[in-house]
Amino acid sequence: MLTSELVPATDKNSHRLMVVLHGLGDSMDGYRWMPEAMGLPWLNYLLVNAPDDYFGGYSWFDFPGDPAPGAARSARLLFELLDAQRAKGFPTEETALFGFSQGCLMTVEVGLRYPHRFAALVGVSGWVADPAALLRTASPVAREQSLLLTHGRFDPLLPIGPVREQVEQLRKGGIQVEWREFPKEHTIAGEAELGVIRDFVRGAFGEGLPDGESRQSQPC
Repeated sequence: MLTSELVPATDKNSHRLMVVLHGLGDSMDGYRWMPEAMGLPWLNYLLVNAPDDYFGGYSWFDFPGDPAPGAARSARLLFELLDAQRAKGFPTEETALFGFSQGCLMTVEVGLRYPHRFAALVGVSGWVADPAALLRTASPVAREQSLLLTHGRFDPLLPIGPVREQVEQLRKGGIQVEWREFPKEHTIAGEAELGVIRDFVRGAFGEGLPDGESRQSQPC
């Protein structure tokens, strides 16, 4: 079982949900700012703690070392969590997954393997552990998923070059990826990046974009 907390939407009748997955050593408390910053009154948020203790926070898989065993275990737990949300009235097609760093990897792993289509998948400052294996084991609806990945050009923890290559592998395998780069390190680049995420999520949920604005993906 994963520890989670629901932050209800301002619109009490909304069944739209964003599941938020933190990075290494962080917790759900690190994302309590997100609902207000996103400014989407129709969106509920499910803040989730990873299963393993890590220096006062939590982790989704071992670091350093091979992420595969821990990521597979955490993916199973997230499948169970998502199944439980479906039973509570949050359909997957009205659910977005958001993750930062380790949470980004889990968003990609779960989003492309879970057997139901999401409204949106958003990963920030993360990576793909094994793109070839992921493509081999992807769900039947993986190539219908809508995925936004963002990364910092100056990220000292996860250099952007290898991540670009991983994204290109996913694209060549038929995965729909919108890729955006920012002049940042291993962080979220304030409103510049939040604005891109907000517009992506708004569009994915059919809320449209502000008049005169459009999203533009960047090449890898």
